[in-house]
Amino acid sequence: MRYARAQDVLPAQLLSQLQEYIDGAYLYVPRKEENRLSWGQRTNSKRETAERNREICRRAMAGEDTESLAREFFLTQKTIKRIIFEGRSKD
Repeated sequence: MRYARAQDVLPAQLLSQLQEYIDGAYLYVPRKEENRLSWGQRTNSKRETAERNREICRRAMAGEDTESLAREFFLTQKTIKRIIFEGRSKD
């Protein structure tokens, strides 16, 4: 999300009206529904997380313990266990 200066993007009359309601405070303007992106759509985050989780599951199935996986991936053991459980559920 990026900030835009209201006086740079809004007509003076609209800016004046907004100042009657919210003078000097921040205002969030949500995206139009048809312009919304789902999580990870703008970056590779979703794909990278899925790949990481598959790697965690593969290594857990090969016998690697959750404590070492947690240390390596900088996650809690509880998160590692959840990833493994969800990975088994998908199979």
